[in-house]
Amino acid sequence: MDYFIIFITTVTGLYFHWWLYKRIQRWTDRDLALSFAGDDPAKRAYMLERLQQAQTEGVKRKALAAWLERAATQYRPAASAPPQQA
Repeated sequence: MDYFIIFITTVTGLYFHWWLYKRIQRWTDRDLALSFAGDDPAKRAYMLERLQQAQTEGVKRKALAAWLERAATQYRPAASAPPQQA
């Protein structure tokens, strides 16, 4: 019975550490993407979309910063509507 308790506790602890590690990775990736966006809400949304695209394409973590930097340089703000004349 003691071995069972030790086994369950160890497996639970390892799973929790893995989950926490993955959660922190997601947070840091998100912060990295948002760091390229600055305070512009439209660019923040754009960079989060690019982060999702990078994850879908399987971009490795070592290459993610350069990939996101290239994506940030490709950002073009939407043209604002022309002013209305009275």
